[in-house]
Amino acid sequence: MEENNTIHCCCSTGKFKHRDRNSKEYKSLITRLNRIEGQIRGIRNMVESDRYCVDILTQVTAVQSALNSFNKLLLSQHIKSCVVHDIREGKDEVVDELVCTLQKLMK
Repeated sequence: MEENNTIHCCCSTGKFKHRDRNSKEYKSLITRLNRIEGQIRGIRNMVESDRYCVDILTQVTAVQSALNSFNKLLLSQHIKSCVVHDIREGKDEVVDELVCTLQKLMK
């Protein structure tokens, strides 16, 4: 992980693409995922404890909101780095990939 704000593009490595993130991006994403993981465990505990349905549904809504925030952050980073890089490199197919991704996110 690099400490500076250098943005590394998505690179094709055979079957999969990858992207090297700087430590700030990485830390932010992992922190959010850890929080979401904790929320999911909390929901499981609520179900195991026979908690009131509305209370569980409220927590599920909070997890969905946290996942949406994670998606927004990751999508923003992707557009600002990978998409911009690929367009500058003449790889216009990245726009079709982005449109497809946005369609999936908006279901």
